[in-house]
Amino acid sequence: MSQSRFNHVFLTQRVILLRTLQRMVNNPSTAEDLLQETYLRVTRALSERPIDHLEPFVYQTARNLALDHLRSRRIQARTLQEDVPLDVLQSVPASISTPEDATQAEQLLEHLSVSLGQLSARQQQIFILSRLHGCSYQEIADQLQVSLSTVQKELKLIMAICVGVAERLDQP
Repeated sequence: MSQSRFNHVFLTQRVILLRTLQRMVNNPSTAEDLLQETYLRVTRALSERPIDHLEPFVYQTARNLALDHLRSRRIQARTLQEDVPLDVLQSVPASISTPEDATQAEQLLEHLSVSLGQLSARQQQIFILSRLHGCSYQEIADQLQVSLSTVQKELKLIMAICVGVAERLDQP
């Protein structure tokens, strides 16, 4: 996947990505920062390896950055409530993953990408709308003009596939 292809995907999805991030972090400025960080991280990933399913990868990267931001903010707020001075809080080093963790995460992402790539177009849309855009089941059903039950059944199947992939990788 080339950088120019990514630039095209990023520019066409920028507004939706930004709205999704704004909804998640409830702060337009932070959402913009996370969007820029998403661009940098995906660019770095593309320089290291090919990415087969670029659009879901971009959305998942943005979502993960937003979740990391929210988690960090929650931890900071909880710690500050316990009257720890800010300079002490800022001196605590961030946790660093090991090379083994990174390798396992990369393998999981590759296996998930292959498995999710075998889903039907509708199943892929349901997965993206639910897990990457944070749409409710009803919103997905309305948008795709299917029943709520169909969305629930498809997501149950998709999540079972994801769990199965993760379980296979966890086995020695």
